[in-house]
Amino acid sequence: MEIAVKNIQGEDTGRSVTLADSIFGLEPNDHAIYLDVKQYMANQRQGTHKAKERAEITGSTKKIKRQKGTGTARAGSIKSPVFRGGGRIFGPRPRNYGFKLNKKVKQLARKSALSYKAKDNQITVLEAFSFDEPKTKNYTSLLTSLSLNEGKSLLVLDSSNENIYLSARNIKNAKVITADQLNTYEILDARYVIMSEEAVGVLEQMYNQKANDN
Repeated sequence: MEIAVKNIQGEDTGRSVTLADSIFGLEPNDHAIYLDVKQYMANQRQGTHKAKERAEITGSTKKIKRQKGTGTARAGSIKSPVFRGGGRIFGPRPRNYGFKLNKKVKQLARKSALSYKAKDNQITVLEAFSFDEPKTKNYTSLLTSLSLNEGKSLLVLDSSNENIYLSARNIKNAKVITADQLNTYEILDARYVIMSEEAVGVLEQMYNQKANDN
């Protein structure tokens, strides 16, 4: 798949890059995407919730009333879950919500997400660029020039660039990451995916290397 390379003014440079069909032209696997996104969101959960059970409640252990003759159910402790202020029955405990997902499934999910974006013409490739200083106005102008300021955008760079990252940090619907940080959730969460030429090469090299290792 051929796609034109643009500059930060939104103009065609006259060059183009070929997006590998093995990454950007797959038949998307929706179930792999579901599993990868589910794992990503599960890993965001802190899992620190906790409620006290009856053994952890502070209170007297004295029997609160006699066993028989009251006409009501027997009760042995004020910490019983049936009383107000008592312990909670089967309350939540700290836990890890993460689960294992095979590397091949995660790789397939990310390729599927990129294929969806390529199919919908939501991928833009930029020539190498940088900002002399971190300014939000610079990144806003970039999005306006590319006509990508109406929705959430994700910029993928080949390596970290502090000035670009800081320029986008205060923009609500913009995010900047490097190619090795790319994940299925953020690809699908963004309306537009912007990639530098170098990032395309890094992705192809990274996924081809993983395929050879397998």
